[in-house]
Amino acid sequence: MTVLDLLPQHGVGGSTDLPVPFLYAVVGASWALTISFAVLAFAWKEPRLQPAAEQPGGADEPRRRPWLAVVGLLLAAWFLGALFLGPDDASNPGIGAFYVLVWVGLVPLALLAGHVWKDLSPWRSVQWLVGRLTGRPDGFVVYRPAWGYWPAAAGLFAFVWLELASPDAGSVDAVRTWVAVYVVVTVAGGVVFGPRWFDRADPFDVYSAVVARLAPLVRDRRFAPHNPLRSLPLLPVAPGIVAAVSVLLGSTAFDSFSASQAWQSAAHSTLTTSLVLLLFCVVVAVAFVAASVATGGVTPAQRRALPGLMAHSLVPIVVGYVFAHYLTYLVERGQGVVIGLLQLLGAGDGLTVSYVLSEHPDLLAVYKVGFVVAGHVVAVVAAHDKALEVLPRAHRLTGQLAMLVLMVGYTFTGIYLLLSV
Repeated sequence: MTVLDLLPQHGVGGSTDLPVPFLYAVVGASWALTISFAVLAFAWKEPRLQPAAEQPGGADEPRRRPWLAVVGLLLAAWFLGALFLGPDDASNPGIGAFYVLVWVGLVPLALLAGHVWKDLSPWRSVQWLVGRLTGRPDGFVVYRPAWGYWPAAAGLFAFVWLELASPDAGSVDAVRTWVAVYVVVTVAGGVVFGPRWFDRADPFDVYSAVVARLAPLVRDRRFAPHNPLRSLPLLPVAPGIVAAVSVLLGSTAFDSFSASQAWQSAAHSTLTTSLVLLLFCVVVAVAFVAASVATGGVTPAQRRALPGLMAHSLVPIVVGYVFAHYLTYLVERGQGVVIGLLQLLGAGDGLTVSYVLSEHPDLLAVYKVGFVVAGHVVAVVAAHDKALEVLPRAHRLTGQLAMLVLMVGYTFTGIYLLLSV
């Protein structure tokens, strides 16, 4: 298995091989969004998705589960051992563990088990131990609220830059360097600022917490089946939340765009690629902010708060895009990564990869388009309900028109990049 086999691909054979007519997919998706909004506008006139009174991170939230903390430490030792002690070439399974099992696998894990990353995080365990030894469990410096999610947004962009814009994303040295810097910064930040650092600055911790808002079976890390659209609005509103979610969405769009023939046929410097990646993320953020504030009847302070209050509506789109782009990558290439990790322990010989999804291209195409459309429809529902809550009654309908146009634009662009490049 080469490093190119481990890097993100959009299905086997590329998006253009999917047997779904592009025009039908785009028109169908746009109509689905428009009809959804029309139904919501006339049949859903009062907010119905009010979250429960308790807030995450409060006194009722359970403590970290020690047995999961031990599991997290063992997994971290396994993956890091493979990365730093394994082969110095593309056969190192630690690279795949980093890109496949951790980055892509984090999303289905959070959807199934909630914010279990908080229990698994080895860095939280190190901070807990240092806090007990020093008598400073909450750190030495108070984390300033004004910093919000900006450190996490920067960390997320650093990861997607490594994956999508760095000169050699599959270089063992590059991945080792990135991981080493990440571990040092994350542990040091946790020791200095306490657990709040992980809640706001650790990119993987924040990513897990954001996606976990859509977990239907777990809430506040407890088994509690519920309507995830009621827990989604509990995404904490803090500076930088729009930037963090926009990096996730914009980088996925750039990932698909960078696989296009037009992009691949031309030579691009690292600087150019980095700037285009940044541009994708900025465009997503600016467009969302502009659509959020395009309403009347609000004060300047209320208008400034609207993007943060609506930011949770982007989460279903991010999740839909991740499954559309990377589910095949996780299921099939992930098998190869696990086999490689097992072989380092003297096991796994004789195991082979099953290409269960790639062998059914019709199903592959349907689920790709379906995940994109479903993500946008859920986003429209979430945005509509929140708009009913925060917009003045006279502007509840007109104040959402810009957001509808944006959602249609996101859908058109997403499917275009998915199927036509």
